Amino acid sequence: MSDIVIQAENISKMYQLGSIGSGSLRRDMQYWWEREILKRENPNQYINGSNKIDNADMIWALKNVNFELKQGEALGIIGSNGAGKSTLLKVISRIIKPTEGIVRGRGRISSLLEVGTGFHPELTGRENIFISGLILGMKKTEIFAKFDEIVDFSGVEAFIDTPVKRYSSGMYVRLAFAVAAHLEPDILIVDEVLAVGDADFQKKCLGKMNDATSKSGRTVIFVSHNLQAVNNLCTKALWLDKGSIRSKGNTKTVINDYLNTLHKKGWVKKYPTLNEAPGNDFIRVMYVELIAGLKDPNDVVDIRTPLTVKFRFYNASDNIVLSTDLLLFTLAGECIFDIPSKPASYKKGIIEGECKIPGNFLNDGSYYFTLYFAKDTSSELFSYEECLMFDIADYRDSINWYDKWWGYVRPDFPLLLNPVENDLKNL
Repeated sequence: MSDIVIQAENISKMYQLGSIGSGSLRRDMQYWWEREILKRENPNQYINGSNKIDNADMIWALKNVNFELKQGEALGIIGSNGAGKSTLLKVISRIIKPTEGIVRGRGRISSLLEVGTGFHPELTGRENIFISGLILGMKKTEIFAKFDEIVDFSGVEAFIDTPVKRYSSGMYVRLAFAVAAHLEPDILIVDEVLAVGDADFQKKCLGKMNDATSKSGRTVIFVSHNLQAVNNLCTKALWLDKGSIRSKGNTKTVINDYLNTLHKKGWVKKYPTLNEAPGNDFIRVMYVELIAGLKDPNDVVDIRTPLTVKFRFYNASDNIVLSTDLLLFTLAGECIFDIPSKPASYKKGIIEGECKIPGNFLNDGSYYFTLYFAKDTSSELFSYEECLMFDIADYRDSINWYDKWWGYVRPDFPLLLNPVENDLKNL
């Protein structure tokens, strides 16, 4: 179709692990002649004299990736580290060739795949702006027309005639993004540029990319681990996992699929017999579960979701004054809270416990629970460390700020503002 600007068909990219080449220029030239001119098989792929390729020495960074992108659409690519996101962007940008498949594109592409992409460190910021524009196919008059706007956006006016090798990483990425976004490419490709800039710069970048799609009708491909930014900016998303597409389509649906896999809803540990249950001669934990209060099981556990911890344990002592603490920690081991039960006398047998944590209390992040059992509130009986681990996703409604929210807790306490009618002249 005429409005399709990028079409990827069965894109696959294979890399060879370990050393490449024989170590001898003469021998490598001989291998090239035999492979490219005489069309013989590559001797470098022979292992121990065998004529078979050792698949253990090869890795597929991408495997059968297919998608289409129309003019004015914004595509967010998400996935864990090593999923193939940057490799896919390099293939689309024609920096590397795919092993299999083809990418069809229409229009001028501007890529910002790492800090200072395409900049020469010995040249000044001013000189790099003109060189980048010329590489993109801009005329000198067009670059002059955009120059002041680029410099103003980057915020490096005082250093524009300084060699960029003396820029900080933040200054580097500011100028690089300003050049890539303002020289009016048909397709803008951005890879994790927001990881370097501050909150103000992130907001400016996202606003510029949003304007590029909604107002200028340009196409944007955006890779980021900031799922909130992807959700707000992109009209569709693609989830890569080990080089293959796990999900693609509507942005919210793809992000939910991704987070649901990471968060592993229905966290539960059950032990059918006391011998298998963790514990000692005093306490045996038979069951512990984290239950998310979701109306729709396909929804994501985020900061609004109420959580319930249920557990069951065997008390091997008779007539003991027992108390249990539920402790919540960050993955760094910092304690968020310690909720104790009231000490009470219990007979030998099975005891159940439950604790409810309301929504709009915890901040987004990764956490774990620990169950601590004590006698007479002072003598430790058993501590079940890291019994449940879980993640909480971010959620921001009508808030165009994408940096990490401060604090470990994020309570939804009312903060009211009321205008006061007063005579300003008396102030």
